[in-house]
Amino acid sequence: MTQDGPNIHETIERNIAMELVRVTEAAAMSAARYMGRGDKNLVDQEAVTAMRYVLGHVAMDGIVVIGEGEKDEAPMLYIGERIGDGSAPCVDIAVDPIDGTTLCARGLPGAISAVALSERGSMHFPAHFFYMDKIVTGPEARDYIDINAPVAMNLKAIAAAKRRKVAELTVVVLDRPRHEKLLAQIRSAGARVKLISDGDVAAAIEATLPDKEVDALMGIGGTPEAVLSAAAIRCLDGAIQCKAWPRDESERKAAEADGVDVDRVYRTEDLVSGNEIFFAATGVSSGVLLKGVRYFPGGAQTNSVAMRNRSGTIRWIDAWHNFSRLDKLGDYDTH
Repeated sequence: MTQDGPNIHETIERNIAMELVRVTEAAAMSAARYMGRGDKNLVDQEAVTAMRYVLGHVAMDGIVVIGEGEKDEAPMLYIGERIGDGSAPCVDIAVDPIDGTTLCARGLPGAISAVALSERGSMHFPAHFFYMDKIVTGPEARDYIDINAPVAMNLKAIAAAKRRKVAELTVVVLDRPRHEKLLAQIRSAGARVKLISDGDVAAAIEATLPDKEVDALMGIGGTPEAVLSAAAIRCLDGAIQCKAWPRDESERKAAEADGVDVDRVYRTEDLVSGNEIFFAATGVSSGVLLKGVRYFPGGAQTNSVAMRNRSGTIRWIDAWHNFSRLDKLGDYDTH
């Protein structure tokens, strides 16, 4: 592991997840004003601008590992961008200013703003692949899943670990034509299905938490979302397994030409290997995981979650924001 400065263990006794909540709150409040207007680019830009501003004031020397794309594609929060005030600790950062941009733009439930942070060199992005095949579950079944095993076998293993019948399990799957075969296999095994149109970071967290209606996530989704999900899953002591899903033969051949093992199974620690991991998310539009932004005269209410893997602490945070006072604290309108 390369190290550009003081190790995170030497410099951090504060819980950065609490500071990251301020980041996701700002992004959520900025984006939520445009919920339902049908302009997903505007929703994303407002979230990115607010998130970049607040992250820039966090005491850290951060590098964006999962971001809005390469520098020539994204003016802010691009992969490789240095962010923070430049002080210790040295960290990797994964951002998804809006997980579920289309959801917010269309006024649908389940959009969130999310940020993850870990010690420098500990986030690993399989950048050769736009999509990955994933399976996610919580602590009880984390040691019993195998992405190479048949769907029915994985469901039986999860059910046994959770002391339930397969018919009592619920599997969340992105509603895409590519999942027609997967859905048939889940249904044939006897499990219940919850289809979502977007937002597989929130769905992965929901599948890991013990008190939610979802027991597992299966199917093909974005590679950046897999890494961001892995950070939260490390905090929740669950498990994610992923395999590359090349979109076409040219993507497969390009990866193989660079010496990448297309058949490699990436486990949770392969995606985020650090010992200090922080994750925060705030609801934009109300969903199962988090309530969305609610405005009232002169302010807004937000609902967030903050996690730290080393302590295992999960905090659910309801916050009331007074806009007139917030406006006096900085030179940027984060709402």
